[in-house]
Amino acid sequence: MLVVATFDQSIYLELAITSIEQLGIPRNNLHAFPMDKWREPRKPFDSIHSADGFSMLDLAAILGTCFMLLGAIYGFELDWGPILWGIIGALFGIGLGIGIKFLMAKKSKFGIRNITSEVVLMIQCETTHWDSVKKILWENTALGISTVGETARIS
Repeated sequence: MLVVATFDQSIYLELAITSIEQLGIPRNNLHAFPMDKWREPRKPFDSIHSADGFSMLDLAAILGTCFMLLGAIYGFELDWGPILWGIIGALFGIGLGIGIKFLMAKKSKFGIRNITSEVVLMIQCETTHWDSVKKILWENTALGISTVGETARIS
């Protein structure tokens, strides 16, 4: 059976490998693959083909609508009328919303994606070792565990 686990790069990964070797699983059945981290900044606007879950326009749409409504309401009392004040309010709200989102994005380190798993550990073992291997991996702060093989069970 093949056991696949993900880890952060830490001393716990080394401890897990050592403990698994002490179970009698040979070193040539253990494979650790370090992952490269994504270092490019995110795009500020999503396209129709890709989205990262961070919307720059949601606050802009909300504030644009609110300020447009206020501009149209108070435009009846002001000189240029409700239509022009509604347009001015909408543009002001959209600009304010985009500006706030950019400031929030800069403060939260928007540019660099945080990748949680840094190393993938693959272990070829017998099904009799599964419970022991699983226990060792969880005790050493594995981020996730999966199995491929005869009894692909996860519990």
